[in-house]
Amino acid sequence: MGKKKDKNRHSGTGITRRGFLQLMGAGAAVSVATPGRASESATGVIGSSEMTKIRLLVNGRGHRLLVEPRWSLLFVLREKLGFTGTKVGCERGECGACTVLIDNEPRYACMTLAIEAVGKEIITLEGLMRGEELGPVQQAFLEHDAFQCGYCTPGQIMAVEGLLRSNPSPSLEEVRSAVSGNLCRCGSYAHIFKAARRAAELRKG
Repeated sequence: MGKKKDKNRHSGTGITRRGFLQLMGAGAAVSVATPGRASESATGVIGSSEMTKIRLLVNGRGHRLLVEPRWSLLFVLREKLGFTGTKVGCERGECGACTVLIDNEPRYACMTLAIEAVGKEIITLEGLMRGEELGPVQQAFLEHDAFQCGYCTPGQIMAVEGLLRSNPSPSLEEVRSAVSGNLCRCGSYAHIFKAARRAAELRKG
């Protein structure tokens, strides 16, 4: 009776299918493990679990909390203080969804460390409201339908609010420039510009 042919063997190579897969699996494990070790090493350098006591002034109220020095203001506002009107977008300073006011200047919360904001006045979307009443910029966005999906809207509103605090009567070009760092994937820019002009009128009134 002839010897049964090994179905797992690739003809002419001398390597079984099972052996080939085992070799490939070992190689994949090495390739995955290496970045993992590099990541752990990098985390050890740029991050620290040592907590620091800070006090943040948010929307007129002081908040004392423990933070890691590497935590962003975005993370602390949302996850530690509950100000979820500040949205998580790109987390790399490109989309503007996380825009807040720091000393009345629009800033990306994702690119600002929480410890950098100590001693400064932070205003989030929630801070523009008067109880349950919308602020002028929020009201103007509602009147002019200046949003579709609405995800970028908090950042857009904060950018316009920052503009109007420094320039109560902006031109169209100044409005365009002020919101140029805030991306709207729905393309509602024309409505946003109209809302900004309307907000200027409401603030004066």
